[in-house]
Amino acid sequence: MPIPEDVTGEEIDKDVRQELQSLPKTLAEDVARNLVMVAKLIDEDPEGAYGYSKVALRLASRVAAVREAAGFAAYANQKYGEALAEFRAARRMTGNIELWPVMADCERGLGRPEKALDMAGAPEVHKLDKAGQVEMRLVAAGARRDMGQLDAAIVTLQSPELASTSVQPWTARLRYAYADALLAVGREDEAREWFAKTVESDRDGSTDASDRLAELDGVEFVDALDENDQSDQDEDSATFEAPETSETPEESAKSEAKSEKSEAPEGDAEGDKS
Repeated sequence: MPIPEDVTGEEIDKDVRQELQSLPKTLAEDVARNLVMVAKLIDEDPEGAYGYSKVALRLASRVAAVREAAGFAAYANQKYGEALAEFRAARRMTGNIELWPVMADCERGLGRPEKALDMAGAPEVHKLDKAGQVEMRLVAAGARRDMGQLDAAIVTLQSPELASTSVQPWTARLRYAYADALLAVGREDEAREWFAKTVESDRDGSTDASDRLAELDGVEFVDALDENDQSDQDEDSATFEAPETSETPEESAKSEAKSEKSEAPEGDAEGDKS
């Protein structure tokens, strides 16, 4: 797959670059450039990212960072079985526990929420950092909802991190999940409160909390483009209205008389002469 010339491979994380040092220099550069493309495209063009991840995987399948990148690319394309296999491979290579929550979410994607809940209660969770533990809580709540246990999902999300007034990278997503869970059981007033709190903490617009809040408030958004289209249609309709005439009533009558005379059949005229 083509890679832009301005992508050098130097953009990757230094830890990944260090992993690639086990490869021949030219090969390491090729793999690095493909990994950069995966990172650049995974949000806006998941299919493209997946293609580059397959190239990197073909070149260096024994590098943990490559297996992890391939896992995230597959995950972004909802290829959960493939993603889980890659994450497991990366974990075997490094012993790293950071992938545990996303591995559990893959189990959800495969229709196995019970397995995701088992992973949420495993000893590995205690080894996660705070961000990882919050992510695991989100996955567990999602699994509860998959199983129809809506009230249990709400309880799962109730935590010191949710109650905290400080804004962390995970705050908006945690508050949003809680608001959505409340709404799912009909607790609209509480859901509105938590959607509002989500908006306050969602500094980069990673959620659609503002839209959900407006929906609860009964606010309807009108698309400006639709309004312009309707205005154009109205103008077009006005263009095809009957043209105005400047003739007086007398002039109009004379014009009609001339028209009738010119349209009279020739046979009738000859009959008059006889």
